[in-house]
Amino acid sequence: MSSKSLSKLDAPKNITANEKILSNNDFIVSKTDLKGKIIYCNEIFMEIAGYSASELIGANHNIIRHPDMPRIAFKIAWDLIQNNKEFFGFVKNLCADGGYYWVFTYITADLDTNGKIISYTSIRRKPPQSAIDTIIPVYKLLQAAEKSGGMDASEKVLNNFLEENKTTYDELVINLQNGA
Repeated sequence: MSSKSLSKLDAPKNITANEKILSNNDFIVSKTDLKGKIIYCNEIFMEIAGYSASELIGANHNIIRHPDMPRIAFKIAWDLIQNNKEFFGFVKNLCADGGYYWVFTYITADLDTNGKIISYTSIRRKPPQSAIDTIIPVYKLLQAAEKSGGMDASEKVLNNFLEENKTTYDELVINLQNGA
C-alpha cells in the first residue's frame, strides 16, 4: 500500500461504457473533511467504485468524478453545503476500472455543538432510469456551454433551462427522483 493518497490524477484515463447499476436497496455513504478528502466510506461505496478503503480514505472525493459531469453541478453543491444548505442531485460517478454508475445524491454539512461545519456527509442511492434519461441531455448542454464559455456560460444555460421549464433546481431534481 502506498502512503500517498490517491488524487484526481490517479483516476482512470481509459473511460469505458461499462455501467454498474445499484440495487434498489443500496445506499452509498461517505464523509469528507472540509476540503473534500474522504474520511469515511461504506462497503457498498468501495464495491461499486472499485477502490479499497485504504485507497479511498484520504483521497479527494473527486477521484470518482466522471468527465461527463458538468462542473456547474459541483459548484452548486459546494455553494450550498458550505452555506449549511442541503444538496440533491444526479451524479455520474467514475469507477476505478473506467466504468461508471449513476446516483441520486444528498449531501449535507455536519455541524459541531457550536453550529460550525466540521465535515460533509453524502448519501447516494439508485436514481430512476427516467431521471437519468432526462438529465443526460441537460448535462451535455451544460458541458458544451462550459467548453465554449466557462462556468458562467454553463450557469446561464442552466438558469435559462429552469426558467423555460418554470421550475427551480430543487423542484426539478426532486420531481425527477420521484419519477415525474
